[in-house]
Amino acid sequence: MKNVIFKLTTAVLMGSMLFSSCTKDFTSINTDPNATPIALPEQLMAPALVSTLSYNMLRNRNFNNELMQVTVDASDAEGKVFRYDYRATWADYLYNGLFLELTNFKDMYKVANDPLTFNPSYKGISVICQSWIYSILTDTYGDIPYFHSNLARDSAVYEPPFDAQKDIYMDIFRQLDSANVWLAANQGINGGNDPVFNGNVGNWRRFGNSLYLRLLLRVSGKAEMSEFCRTKFKQIVDSYPVMTSNAESAILRWTGQGPYTSPLINVREQDFRSPGIASFFIDNLSAWNDPRIDIPTYGTSNINRWGIAPYSGSYQGIPSGYAPGENPVKKCYFYSNTSAVSLMTEPMTGMMMNYAELQFILAEAAIRGWIPGSAQTYYETGAQNSITLWLPQWAVPIKNFLAAADIEWDDTLSFEDKMERIHRQKYYALFLVDMQQWFEYRRTGHPILPKGAGLKNGGVMPARMTYPVYVQSTNPTNYKLAVARQGPDQISTQVWWQKP
Repeated sequence: MKNVIFKLTTAVLMGSMLFSSCTKDFTSINTDPNATPIALPEQLMAPALVSTLSYNMLRNRNFNNELMQVTVDASDAEGKVFRYDYRATWADYLYNGLFLELTNFKDMYKVANDPLTFNPSYKGISVICQSWIYSILTDTYGDIPYFHSNLARDSAVYEPPFDAQKDIYMDIFRQLDSANVWLAANQGINGGNDPVFNGNVGNWRRFGNSLYLRLLLRVSGKAEMSEFCRTKFKQIVDSYPVMTSNAESAILRWTGQGPYTSPLINVREQDFRSPGIASFFIDNLSAWNDPRIDIPTYGTSNINRWGIAPYSGSYQGIPSGYAPGENPVKKCYFYSNTSAVSLMTEPMTGMMMNYAELQFILAEAAIRGWIPGSAQTYYETGAQNSITLWLPQWAVPIKNFLAAADIEWDDTLSFEDKMERIHRQKYYALFLVDMQQWFEYRRTGHPILPKGAGLKNGGVMPARMTYPVYVQSTNPTNYKLAVARQGPDQISTQVWWQKP
């Protein structure tokens, strides 16, 4: 018996020693010394940018463009956005997609802030991208999860509270101030994984500060924000670097290679050309003899820079908001061809913010008396660069073009007429820039859009998207609190910065 116990004990001891020798330094032995167990910031950055722009571009195409009379998806069916006929299913896509990408940008920040992989430039870029995304989300839905969003994995926060839009904006401003400081260090980044600025940290800083100006203007109509916005706006213009040319515009230029392929190429060609060009969008350009539609640029065809083919020798649109039964004829549309040049393959459609938009922001600030300088100069520079962004070789003096089109600057105009002049040009500078046309119209009422007899929602432009339906069941307590604070979960409920 003693021999049996001795043998068993010896076997256990030997087994323990064997197990110990097998598991000793297991982690170090099974970790590749030439690889990192976590993704580096540059590995996270490009995929997150591509995915974010994909969500923005598709909603720009089928939601923003329909509301803002760029296109008309002509039909008498229900649920047509151009009639302000909103279906709850519209809510999910942008909400889900952008919150998903926020996780990637937050991971990028976390790694860039780790002592082993510390890089202030990637921290700044991450914060700018998060601010850009959060601003789109809150301007689309109103109050949203912000301070406790995207914490389910790390902190088990499965039902995040919805934060007030004012609090969100004030923190975005704080974050953008931090990004400006971090990027001033100008620590290098991997240009091969930066599809927007190819590793130019200074341009990321200029984008962040230009975005800051966009967002200050967005909330400046609130009496409680007016003085802060005015003071901060001037400080940035005086002291922070901002965009100074089209070359510094924040645009992910699609190459068609690998991941840098435009998401528009995945839209079926027949679906891409199905919506007609809206009268408002095309009539202005036609009346101005605008080179973006007036100069064929694709070989010897009549297809112009924005891929719009003329109809019977001229550019004609379809009225938006028409009543069911009127059945207007579709004339011009965005040309579709995945094997030739069109907006489906156009490299420039990955718009985040461009230099022309900044100039129109400065023009508005000038007529409000926030900054010194000539509103006319900003206006003309914006108009010039809005065109040359698409047609770099266009060399007509901008004053001549504006005068011939009868849209030159006039200091004798009223404030509202100056706003209309600025925002009609800004409307075209914001072409393809996520939902910015819609946001700016909701803020200013400009440009003045014609209203068809078929509009729903009392003929009033929708003020927001509703929250996704599933939020009511997955986060019911915080959903109810948000609705109680903000107002009914309807498209007619204004977000904080819209309310008087």
